[in-house]
Amino acid sequence: MGSGMARNLLRAGHQVTVYNRSRAKAEALVADGARVAATPADAVAGVEAVLTMLSDDGAVRQVVAGEHGIVGALPSGAVHISHSTISTALARELAELGHAFVSAPVFGRPEAAETKKLLVVAAGAAGELTRCRAVFDAIGRQTVIAGDQPWQANAVKLCGNFMIASMLESFGEAYALLRKGGVDPHIFREAMNGLFASPVYASYGTIVAEERFQPAAFALKLGLKDIRLVLATAEECAAPMPLASLVRNNLIAAVAAGEAELDWSAFTRVAARNAGLPATER
Repeated sequence: MGSGMARNLLRAGHQVTVYNRSRAKAEALVADGARVAATPADAVAGVEAVLTMLSDDGAVRQVVAGEHGIVGALPSGAVHISHSTISTALARELAELGHAFVSAPVFGRPEAAETKKLLVVAAGAAGELTRCRAVFDAIGRQTVIAGDQPWQANAVKLCGNFMIASMLESFGEAYALLRKGGVDPHIFREAMNGLFASPVYASYGTIVAEERFQPAAFALKLGLKDIRLVLATAEECAAPMPLASLVRNNLIAAVAAGEAELDWSAFTRVAARNAGLPATER
């Protein structure tokens, strides 16, 4: 995700310095015009903005506040833009670190990041959002403003991932029923795409119908992380989410079955197994 975003920033004419904990991934961007930094602190020297795109709360904390982190090196007046899918609690912590902070998680798989088709959901002070507009325009096809508190963007992102996970649960249950009834799931996918006309339904419907769970564009273990985070936010806001609890349990069942590294859509196999259907290995 971060590589595609960095390339689009470079294509838009921005000067970009990159840091990755796996240095080879950063060095792959040198040919596109990026400079590689040895540490997060080195990466933010003299910048107007630093963008973080990392897998979870722990990774963000390490890069921001760990040894050689950005928090003590970010120039005065620079803004931290967090694109990671993190907890609302961490977003509030980051907003209290003393520098300008905008949360701007994105919707889209890696191919969307490469082709500048991400949907950016941003929240923060109005002035900071205006300053960051050029960044959002460089990496995405659309920007939605969620509010003036950065954590609100993370709440939107987590609820969005919950909606996608709920769709996957629905596909898994429907396909299990149809397979037992002798109906090709591709026929159902075609009908649902005609009904909803959604690229998300079309893409995931095909992946699940074909059980094409490798390589993982978004690992199942990260999907479980996100559903845990949305349930934590639901508890903070006293808003029960019983369907999210069901999805969490099925994701845990998929992890127990050894599927943590597969694409997160693989948890649809839980419904197939519950229906007594064999899964096709891919």
